[in-house]
Amino acid sequence: MSETAVKFPAERTAIVTGAVSERGIGRATVNYLAENGWNIGIIDLDDAACKSVAASVAAEFGVKAHGVGANIGDEASVRSAIDELEEELPQIVALANVAGVSSPVGYLELEPAEWDRVIGINLNGVHYATRRVAETMVKNRIGRIVNISSVSAQRGGGTFSKTPYSVAKAGVIGLTRSTARELGPYDITVNAISPGPIDTDIMGGTLSPERKDDLVKDLVVNRVGTTRDIATAIHFLISEDTGYISGQTLNVDGGLYMH
Repeated sequence: MSETAVKFPAERTAIVTGAVSERGIGRATVNYLAENGWNIGIIDLDDAACKSVAASVAAEFGVKAHGVGANIGDEASVRSAIDELEEELPQIVALANVAGVSSPVGYLELEPAEWDRVIGINLNGVHYATRRVAETMVKNRIGRIVNISSVSAQRGGGTFSKTPYSVAKAGVIGLTRSTARELGPYDITVNAISPGPIDTDIMGGTLSPERKDDLVKDLVVNRVGTTRDIATAIHFLISEDTGYISGQTLNVDGGLYMH
């Protein structure tokens, strides 16, 4: 049992999945973490795009960055990508599982392939990345993992995406709690963030002023969320000083779901 907080190494890396889209949470997170001194590992589908983003992040923020293309729904692909990131970058201390897909298909129109696609990326992909990174974090006895769930999981939908998305994001909360319990003895924390309405393409494209006004009616704040709102929360949960927070789901949702 450790009586004091475990210290991070001076040079530390955060891996962010789903980090290429310019309007996405992953890209905002990469920029925010790099701005705050983290070295960055990037995983997304397009290898060339990952490497391009990594190069621009390294140039802009003066940190080490490396990108690798991988299919987040394929375990071998994810393991190979993280192996490469580990070879190229300083010690992996944090993982932000941001990669995800939306799914507006109604339940009665749902085909098996769509169910498998959404669960494969939004839930299995979180497991694959977490499982591989956990091996390194356990060896080093330090780590921070943050998973992106959704208010859709807590409210049973009611958002742009429908049932398979809600199911996958509910599974992310269960995975977060269970891995927090199993990895805790190694000084690894695992938490989830549950975003509310965020102005990203996963909401079905750029939000019009009218749609934003409509979404705000359900909130207790006067605006729809931004990707930076989520990036800030991720940065908080992976910080050295938040080692006493684990197994939690932090709602960053403008007060949409209070629990």
